[in-house]
Amino acid sequence: MRFLVQAAPTATRSLLAFSVSPRRRPGFATTVPHHRRNMTAAPAGPTPQQAKANGDKTEIKILMLHGYTQSGSLFRAKTRALEKLLVKLLAPSALLPTLIYATGPNRLLPSDIPGYQQPPSAGSEGGTLSDEAPPPPPDAWAWWRKDDATGTYRFFDEGMAAVAAAIRDAGGVDAVCGFSQGGAVTGVVAAALETGREAPDGPQGDWVHALREANGERALRFAVSYSGFYAPVERLAFCYEPKIETPTLHYIGSLDTVVDESRSQALVDRCVDPVVIVHPGGHHVPVSKEWAMPFAGFIKQHATLPQPKPGL
Repeated sequence: MRFLVQAAPTATRSLLAFSVSPRRRPGFATTVPHHRRNMTAAPAGPTPQQAKANGDKTEIKILMLHGYTQSGSLFRAKTRALEKLLVKLLAPSALLPTLIYATGPNRLLPSDIPGYQQPPSAGSEGGTLSDEAPPPPPDAWAWWRKDDATGTYRFFDEGMAAVAAAIRDAGGVDAVCGFSQGGAVTGVVAAALETGREAPDGPQGDWVHALREANGERALRFAVSYSGFYAPVERLAFCYEPKIETPTLHYIGSLDTVVDESRSQALVDRCVDPVVIVHPGGHHVPVSKEWAMPFAGFIKQHATLPQPKPGL
């Protein structure tokens, strides 16, 4: 059965998992939970209830992955309001979300950025060339570069190495949240960190082992994707078959003209019990309270579960 539930305006709301209608309206829907074969658990640290009783807060570390042409600092600037709301909404539950922003390793040239116009140099007049140095390249980065001729991802291993380094520097993370290309990376990372998923043999699987080592051989508690999409390349097929069992929350803009809905739906379809939020906007991260509340509820729901057990 497929149905939609409009987002309630109340300050508190339980979050349910759901299935999505092909023609979406803003809101969120639900499905019956599915048994997750990989998500065995072992206690790790105080529960939120114990932390609250002690007057402490349980930190939930979330790695934030920006979109194509962005950077970690730019993504943080765009989601600062969301970060503040999450902290406020989760404070009564003794949870402290800590958002960690990484930057992709592949710097983009102006020619790589759709619609980019090179600003005039400081000494130019009316577009006339000057003897001064040209302006610096834009602060635009990517996790990988798609080769249109072959359909493969160039610099993919470098991108995953940067993600592993960010996880390692953070001392491990509980979750990953990404926007656009970062949303695609989020699905890949969540799958790769699942302890029951077999990594590719040989060098093709080195990036998987590096990610798992960086996170202490632990799966993520959850993953969140804004305008993310399925990455249909052969070397990543193992990430989607079997389906991603890490709990996932997907935000999709009903007016998004950058990432087609079918691409986001393809990622949703490759997750077990995905939660999908449809917002009435385009290709961006909605940061108002109405759209932060489902995120906060999702964090609360999965932060209260035991930590996934390390692989043997």
